Amino acid sequence: MDIDFNLVAITCPLKDYRLCYYINKVTGLDLHKIDDHEIWQDNQHSFYFGRYYYEDSNNEISYYLLNNKGLEGGVLIPEMKVTDFFLLIKNAIDDELLEWQIDQINNLKEVVVASEIDPHKLKSRENLVF
Repeated sequence: MDIDFNLVAITCPLKDYRLCYYINKVTGLDLHKIDDHEIWQDNQHSFYFGRYYYEDSNNEISYYLLNNKGLEGGVLIPEMKVTDFFLLIKNAIDDELLEWQIDQINNLKEVVVASEIDPHKLKSRENLVF
């Protein structure tokens, strides 16, 4: 399993589209809605999680904002139930840029906290691979 991405956990009471609007406004990203992320749990139930995407083609960085709470139940990363969203960043990102983006998100009054987490330490990290 290729875990080659940075991960930011975001706790925020906003709806996903509102959070996207604010993140886009303060970071200069252009996240937009794409097909929901589907995962199977217990090989029985399929759960869908809202997903937004932005491709920074100049730096070859892909950004995904994922809901942690399923549209009809389920939790994407069960060991982090209090987290509302994940900002998943594929390909190398400069540490200073990542820190700046996290600071900008934390400065949003609607965000409780945004912090980088190590995806290798998550038991259900395979739910983030797509």
